[in-house]
Amino acid sequence: MLSDVLHPGLYRGTMSMAENYTCLEPAALETTTEPGRTRMLDEHSVRRRILLVEDNPADAHLAEIAFETVGGVLANLDVLVNGEQAIDYLSRHGTYRDVMLPQLVLLDLNLPRIGGLAVLSRIKSGEATRHIPVVVLTSSEASDDIVRSYQLGANCYLTKPFGLGPYCEMARRLSQFWLELAKLPSDAEEASTGGAAIQ
Repeated sequence: MLSDVLHPGLYRGTMSMAENYTCLEPAALETTTEPGRTRMLDEHSVRRRILLVEDNPADAHLAEIAFETVGGVLANLDVLVNGEQAIDYLSRHGTYRDVMLPQLVLLDLNLPRIGGLAVLSRIKSGEATRHIPVVVLTSSEASDDIVRSYQLGANCYLTKPFGLGPYCEMARRLSQFWLELAKLPSDAEEASTGGAAIQ
């Protein structure tokens, strides 16, 4: 069960019904060969990566199932459980120093340690991360949260769907637009920034 392992660290799934959800601890990122933990990723799947920042295990589980269920795009889903981890990940700091930057960030607002709006601000102020699409995915319908999110550079603001069916439809549309249709800076351009992604 995802709820049994979702604390605190990085967890990875793939958007493929043939693959089971796997847990990946930060220190073992990309290099672990321990049976049952993860697998080495091919070049295509490494280029397609989604970061979900969500502290609620039930919501994270729904999102993971939804992205596994949608077809057409193979991608990694990395899940972090607080804002501090998200900033470390996106700055490639500490245990996340070797991560590849995601092509899409799904960001909850109500996060422990560092709130979602602060994370959003850091993403959009970082030279190497400001181009990454950030979809705010939250339960808040407060107008102040909506306005502030767009002021800080959010690309989209969505309230969390209720139930697996609506989650799957959301995952399908997000994947199709941001990972298939939208044109984003290439991996080579990202790599040329060098060093930490967030200052």
